[in-house]
Amino acid sequence: MPLRIVLVEPKEAGNVGAAARVMKNFGFDELWIVGDHPKLHPLAGWWASGAEDVVEKAHFAPALHHALADAHVTVATTSARERTTPVDLNPVEVAQLSASLDDSQTLALVFGREDSGLTWEELIQCQRTAVIPTDPAFPTMNLAQSVGVFCYELSTTARAPAGRELAPAARIERLHERVQSLLVEVGFLHGDNPYRVYDDLRAISARANLDGREATILLGIIRQIEWKLAQTAGGGTP
Repeated sequence: MPLRIVLVEPKEAGNVGAAARVMKNFGFDELWIVGDHPKLHPLAGWWASGAEDVVEKAHFAPALHHALADAHVTVATTSARERTTPVDLNPVEVAQLSASLDDSQTLALVFGREDSGLTWEELIQCQRTAVIPTDPAFPTMNLAQSVGVFCYELSTTARAPAGRELAPAARIERLHERVQSLLVEVGFLHGDNPYRVYDDLRAISARANLDGREATILLGIIRQIEWKLAQTAGGGTP
């Protein structure tokens, strides 16, 4: 199962190593580290304890969108204490979503900083959000423990027959950028705060799980509307 674990600005090398270890426990080895991070050696290797190869093969990206660009489904994890962004999945549902993908499609699972999680800007770069249901009195979990919960569920859920070829995240994000700009232009969204309503539209799009052809059709519609608006503004023939 193509699973990409993405750690955004991890603060502790030991947590990176422990996350690598639990990934390997359940058969996963694609680790990405985004942004600033501590020196990984030797501490991450000590905590990896047999999964040093996962740390050694880790990919590094300066910003989150680089780690997500070619993924087909992107899920941001968040703590139960953070409720400003709607959370629509739990680990079992993430596993069920992953099971609907085929072997050529990648699910990227994004984990935030140990002390502050993901920023709002990082959350909205992902198509879906997920939370581990914990005791409300003590909701936050260790980074590696959180990775382990999701990896366990993902490893035990049976794969469905091959389905549609989902659009990569970069194409979906390009679609969102064009749609948001267009909706600002026609006055549906306010230019000074377009995200207040558009976050809901992102959620609608995420639930649709657009495939490549559907995303291309929607981009074509947006291009045609943009062209028509430009013609009208320039006094062109309808």
